[in-house]
Order: sequence, then C-alpha cells, then structure tokens
Amino acid sequence: MAVNYYTPEGLQRLKDELQDLKIRGRAEAARQLAEARDKGDLSENAEYDAAKEAQGHLELKISKLEEVIGNARILDETNLDTSKVLIMSKVKLKNLKNNAVLDYVLVAEEEANLAAGKISVKSPIGKGLLGKSAGDVAEITVPAGKLHFEILEVSR
Repeated sequence: MAVNYYTPEGLQRLKDELQDLKIRGRAEAARQLAEARDKGDLSENAEYDAAKEAQGHLELKISKLEEVIGNARILDETNLDTSKVLIMSKVKLKNLKNNAVLDYVLVAEEEANLAAGKISVKSPIGKGLLGKSAGDVAEITVPAGKLHFEILEVSR
C-alpha cells in the first residue's frame, strides 16, 4: 500500500475511528453473537450467521484502517513549494465556462469533504490541478465533459 500524507487532525480522526471500532464495534459484535447463540441450534440460525458475517466485516475494516494508519505520514508543510499546487494547497480557481470562483484545499482521499471545500488529490479535479501554478489554466476531464479552470491563487 502506498504512503499517504495527512494533516495531524486527519490522522487523529483515523486513529479515533480505529479505537472506536476496536472497543465499541467489537463489543457490539460480541453482544450480537451471544444473543444469536442463545436462540438455539447454530446450524439453522440465520441470525448467528449474520452476526458472524458482520463480525468478519468489522475485523476487515479494522485491518484496513490499521494498514492505512501504518502507512500514513504527517505532512511537513514547511518544506513544500508554495508556488505549485500540491497536497494541502489552498487553491482559488475560476471556472472559465461560468466565471464561478471556487476555493479548495487538496487533501488525502480519506480527508476529502466537498461540503468543507476539501477535495482529494486522487479526484479528477485534484489530479488535474497538481503541479500547476497561479495563472495556469487546467483542462480537466470529468464524467460530464471537460472543465477549464484558471488558477488564480495557490497558498498554504
């Protein structure tokens, strides 16, 4: 798995989610299994099978999250080139089709939240902006067609 860069807050959110899954998630899975086991013959107990399957999904999610956290690195913003769009860049764009001005921060995939103006560096728009500088025009292909954005400003 590739190394992904996170803000300190984003990595802490992942660690908190993992802790919650390990404590509350596992406790709930064990409770559901015990409840299903109390209902009798396990060979014909659909609730028990469902509880075992849910427990398997939980453990898989925990395992994947542990892997993500194990490969996570905190981004040191002091060494980043502020003239180009990189992860953690704040970018002010102008959509050349409708002149709408947009502000985005490029973040790791798990931190993306469009409502908060955070887009993934792995999204089509994120990929299309990487490496560009203020004054550049980015032509980005999205499912709806091609978009043209003028990069007005890049900051941290």
